[in-house]
Amino acid sequence: MRLSMGSLTGVQRVTAKSLAPGNKQAVVIAVAAQKGGVGKTTTTVSLGAALARYLGQEVLIVDLDAQAHVHLSLREMVNAGGDSLAELLEEPTTREVAEVAVGTKIPGLEVTPGCPELARAENRLSSRIGKELVLRELLTVSRTHYDIILLDCPPNLGNLTINGLVAADCVLIPCNPAMLAVSGVEGLMGAVGEVQAALNPALTVLGLVLTRVDQRNAATNAMIASLLAENFGDLLSSVQIGADAALPKAQLAGKDLFAYDPHSRAAGQYVELAEWLLARVASVREPVESAASEDEVASG
Repeated sequence: MRLSMGSLTGVQRVTAKSLAPGNKQAVVIAVAAQKGGVGKTTTTVSLGAALARYLGQEVLIVDLDAQAHVHLSLREMVNAGGDSLAELLEEPTTREVAEVAVGTKIPGLEVTPGCPELARAENRLSSRIGKELVLRELLTVSRTHYDIILLDCPPNLGNLTINGLVAADCVLIPCNPAMLAVSGVEGLMGAVGEVQAALNPALTVLGLVLTRVDQRNAATNAMIASLLAENFGDLLSSVQIGADAALPKAQLAGKDLFAYDPHSRAAGQYVELAEWLLARVASVREPVESAASEDEVASG
């Protein structure tokens, strides 16, 4: 059973889907931040690669940002092919996100190709009925082909980010140790609350992760971590991602961190974060699945 998507109404399916169902049930995780420059895409790509390489997960990364940073970060690892995600978002279709995705040189990892046309789709979504639910519908069958689907959301609260939050089971929020980034977390948490109230009541905040932590700024880091812990409690991950030159170098090379420098400090931290993520997902899913089992027994 999936984590839960609720029983939302308002979007009528066009016809039967063109993609045959698989035998999995992915957890869909929106990686979101209201502010840019907090390591959101770096975290999405590194988590996806770690989950596929070391933890045996079948992973899809959906790049919702018109800047196409997922593709740029992995350009030497991404196979040729794929199709436009924007076209799926703009018009009713029987196709699914998995059908436009492309494989990579990392076994178990697929990505949607870079799509600058998403800037156009952001605007055109405004005229679609049930505009907030479009991506969720496009993942209905896709999620049966993967263990984890990571949505790399744009660094704003526009239509594509809202679509990501509505389609997701969980949201992961990267944050660097700076006051403006902390303010961005508060704004995003407000948006998550609105989505929970109106569109996706089952959306869960998986956690917050501190990124780009420079150990030379120990006092500032401790103050920011303390502030986040005070405001968000155990949602703050104990795993922090340090500032590491291997990260921008890997992006310049167009490779995931583990292909570029598997022995770097950040590589170890992202594997640890991937393990933490799976544990958090399991802890969130367990009570939901237990409640569903009890309902089945009661109705039987």
